[in-house]
Amino acid sequence: MGIKNRLVIMSFLQFFVWGAWLITIANYWFGTKNWEGTQFGLVFGTMGIASLFMPTLTGIIADRWINAEKLYGTLHILYAAVLFYIPQVTTPNTFIYIMLLAMCFYMPTIALSNSISYNALKLNNKDIIKNFPPIRVWGTIGFIVAMWITNLTGNKSTEYQFYIAGLAAVFLGIYSFTLPKCKPQRLSKENASIMETLGLESFKLFADYKMALFFVFSMFLGGALQLTNAYGDVFLDEFKHFPKYADSFVVEYSTIIMSISQISETLFILAIPFFLRRFGIKQVMLISMLAWVLRFGLFAYGNPTSGLWMIIMSCVVYGMAFDFFNISGSLFVETNTDPKNRSSAQGLFMMMTNGFGAVLGSFTSGWAIDKYFTKSFNNTTDLAGFLETETTNPKMLEFVTGQGNSITADGLFSKVIFMKDWHTIWLAFAIYALIIAVAFAVLFKHKHNPMDVENVSH
Repeated sequence: MGIKNRLVIMSFLQFFVWGAWLITIANYWFGTKNWEGTQFGLVFGTMGIASLFMPTLTGIIADRWINAEKLYGTLHILYAAVLFYIPQVTTPNTFIYIMLLAMCFYMPTIALSNSISYNALKLNNKDIIKNFPPIRVWGTIGFIVAMWITNLTGNKSTEYQFYIAGLAAVFLGIYSFTLPKCKPQRLSKENASIMETLGLESFKLFADYKMALFFVFSMFLGGALQLTNAYGDVFLDEFKHFPKYADSFVVEYSTIIMSISQISETLFILAIPFFLRRFGIKQVMLISMLAWVLRFGLFAYGNPTSGLWMIIMSCVVYGMAFDFFNISGSLFVETNTDPKNRSSAQGLFMMMTNGFGAVLGSFTSGWAIDKYFTKSFNNTTDLAGFLETETTNPKMLEFVTGQGNSITADGLFSKVIFMKDWHTIWLAFAIYALIIAVAFAVLFKHKHNPMDVENVSH
């Protein structure tokens, strides 16, 4: 098998083992375990916490002591072991700690997979710029396939989503030991300072007003990404509680609908060169922010029947929202930093989006949804009004009893039922994205130079 095909398999599985549960874990948390929303925000926050330090630590290990492909394989096997244990967890607090352990093993493998691919392509005299993007696209395809498998096997709310991911991670871990050797380069200076060793010198970029602004906005946009990953699928799934939508295609195949977002992501990548040349880095980043406004706003007014087009369009614009900022942001870092600290600056960009931004978005959204956007109901009249149905509707009554509730003769529940007000939630997120976009347009000054796009080295 050729090296490109071998790397395609690695890339496919790298994101398959994430996609099998990332979008559907909210259904498991809220629908199966019935745990509260504030703590769920912490689940997605674990990815950000792990991203703050694990990629740096594993990068140092791979640079100095252990072959990257061996470290990569070991981490995936450990990740699989944690995934297999997750279904045994019975309390939300323990679940969060176990998920943090899983993310400590998984998150650094994203960067390691890139290093392994670059090394293997160089060893085989392949052009990285030409050959790596088509290989990386298979990662997104793997993510999509995993989502479809989880949905079509009826496991979007069950513990089997973790078993699916775990089995694939074991296979990937073993498979990685067969990849070309990626030996430690040992390029670090013997007398390097701690700041240099940990790649923290890039933090000096915060002394530059323009770069500081860019990294702050990167953090806020990273928060927006976590909102859509955390709540998109459970939002569509909870339409099942509305009798008029209960049997719709969207409810049954919510994860497949959400996969349109990843399909869109692969397509918008192809449009980025045109937009960058035509509009410049700042305008493309601004387009991304406005796309986030559309993403959330369309969700706010969409529904599985007459508003289905809004849900689909929301998934389509996700590709623009995600790709345009990440790639144009990376290009901005590339063209506005010195070569000697460019790699660490790119790492800082990822830390602000996937690290601090993820923590901000996850923690804040979970708390806000629980405190301000969750409605409580203690009788059939109020609940029927919210679900847009009659008090005697059998589907609504089945939902109430399914919550372990009983109904008195006058329509009162034995215990309170909590439901999220998704319309208001998505509107609040849209306003959040709009405020960021307006502030960015006013505060961030950057002159478009077409040569930045033409001369960029990657």
